[in-house]
Amino acid sequence: MNTEDYLKQIRQTAFAMSAPTFKLCPSDTGFEVAFAGRSNAGKSSAINTLTHQKQLARSSKTPGRTQMINFFNVGSEDARIVDLPGYGYAAVPEQMKIKWQKELEAYLVDRQSLAGLVLLMDIRHPLKYFDEQMLHWAKDGNLPVHVLLTKSDKLKSGAKKSALLQTKKHLESLDLPFSIQLFSALKKEGVEDLACVLGDWLHLGEQKLTDTADETTTKLGQNGHE
Repeated sequence: MNTEDYLKQIRQTAFAMSAPTFKLCPSDTGFEVAFAGRSNAGKSSAINTLTHQKQLARSSKTPGRTQMINFFNVGSEDARIVDLPGYGYAAVPEQMKIKWQKELEAYLVDRQSLAGLVLLMDIRHPLKYFDEQMLHWAKDGNLPVHVLLTKSDKLKSGAKKSALLQTKKHLESLDLPFSIQLFSALKKEGVEDLACVLGDWLHLGEQKLTDTADETTTKLGQNGHE
């Protein structure tokens, strides 16, 4: 499938369910990709921009309020996006942080249908403590990681390139499979690159599109790296 086909299918994403704990997640079958990041990394905005839906992943004005594991079906029940709870925010009580960490570790290490982790970091504040922890858990679970350096519109071109190179160099030292890109929900930059990663991980080429209209749409080019 090409980029436009991936985008078309991803735009069919619909909310499926919320689970308060790992044990209450849906059946461990098919393929799913988890989105994780600090509470102010722009996770909800990235999911909404990717799926072309303004309110699919609802962002809260209070960082850390979302405490559920939210599942979204991408065209079918066999392909899912998983919105994990935001983590690492100072205003969240310590006991709640510990509870979230245990749930996230169990999910990342033990979930068999999990095909990959999209880790979002504010480009101005990458690789904080909890980002590092997520990377180590992903390594323990043999998960590939795709890093989104979000809010890239906040920096000038030179600073963006520097942040990208420095973060990439650090990831290379961790010896785990990864890819990395710049992303801006505001400017809608990097959407096509992210769609291709999800399309591959979710095996969307094997899923039947429910909307086959407008097959003549011009194929989108690749961007996201300025």
